[in-house]
Parts: sequence; structure tokens; C-alpha cells
Amino acid sequence: MVGLRSFGAELTGTFALTLAGAGAVCMDAATGGRLGPVGIAASYAAATALAFYAFPGVGARFNPALTLADMAVRRESVLRGVFALAAQLLGAACAGLFLRAVLSGGMPSLLAEPVSLGAVAPVAIGYRAATLAEAVATFFLACAVAASGERRRRALGPLMIGAAALFAGLALGPLTGAAMNPARAFGPAIAAGAWNQHYVYWVGPLAGAVLAALIAPYLVTEENRP
Repeated sequence: MVGLRSFGAELTGTFALTLAGAGAVCMDAATGGRLGPVGIAASYAAATALAFYAFPGVGARFNPALTLADMAVRRESVLRGVFALAAQLLGAACAGLFLRAVLSGGMPSLLAEPVSLGAVAPVAIGYRAATLAEAVATFFLACAVAASGERRRRALGPLMIGAAALFAGLALGPLTGAAMNPARAFGPAIAAGAWNQHYVYWVGPLAGAVLAALIAPYLVTEENRP
């Protein structure tokens, strides 16, 4: 039962994150840019906070980079990690296919380039810079996730994780989409067949998440530990 609940939490939370990020991009294009970078970043940040608030205490990460980082430093077993990864990618794929089903009838132009159902891709910067940007953004997101587990910060944890996503979205969204999450990139990519420099959104977030997993424990003061 616990395993199924964790699987459901990972799937549902990742679905929400992917739908919010990709859906906001689609709606921005459909309304002639009325949402803008701020609206897109706010949508993704709100969904991030919602996911971590709605599913507390189940160890959900909604992000393959965070899960793989936990596995790399042996904070997560291989079996549970693979289980979580499957749920995350399935949730992201379902979000992408949901968007495709909703938009294909009335707004088929959003399925093709340059929107491609909200698929992320570097804009005006090369893959090296984009990978570095995603790594830095994911590092701070992962630090916020790690800090949210500390005793004095649990109440504000989801809000602070959402704030980290908002910060990255505002600073880097126009350049990389500020996915910070391979699942966010995977969902619309598989639904629209848009795989342009997709590797950036695996390599960058994974590097940032692993670095945070190694460093974050040393940045938290002893009196804040649970």
C-alpha cells in the first residue's frame, strides 16, 4: 500500500508540474504573449509548491534529477529509486499527452514548432551555457528541497521550494525554460516529438542535484537538524 501511495504521489505531482510548465507556455503563445515570462514562471512555481504541499511525508521528489542524486549518494535504494523514476516519467508523459489531446482540436498550431506543446530548448545560448544554467538552477532547487526537511523549516518548505522555482524561472526562463527537471522536459517532448538538445535537461539538472546532495548537509547548521 505504501509503495502504491508513493507511486501515485510521484505520478500525480510530476503530472502537475509538467502540465503547469508546459501548459503555461502554450497559453502564453495562444494569447499572444499575455502571460509572459513572469506568468510562466509563476505557474511553474505554484505547481511546485502545490506538489510538495499536497504530498508531504512520502519522500516524493517529482524530479528524476533529485531522485537520481539521492540514489547516487545512497540516500535512496535502487529499487525505490527506479520505482520513483518510472512514476515521474509516466506522470510527465501523461501531462504531455493530455495537453496534446486538449489542444490538437482547437489549437493544432501549438503542437508544432516553435511552441511544440511547451517543450523546453535553449534560446540564444549554446548547449554548454544552457547546461550550466540548468545545473545552477537545480542546485538551488535541490538545496531548498533538502532544507525543507529540517525541523524549523517544514511549515514553510513547500513555499520555499516554490520560491526557488520562481527565482530560477524569472532569472533563466527566457534562456532555457528553467525546467530544473528532466521530467518537465520529457513530457512535452514525447508528446510533440520535440527532442532539440533534450540532453541538456538531463545532464544539467542531474549535475546540480548531485552537487547539492553532497554539499547541502554541510550548509545546514546543527541546531536546525531534526
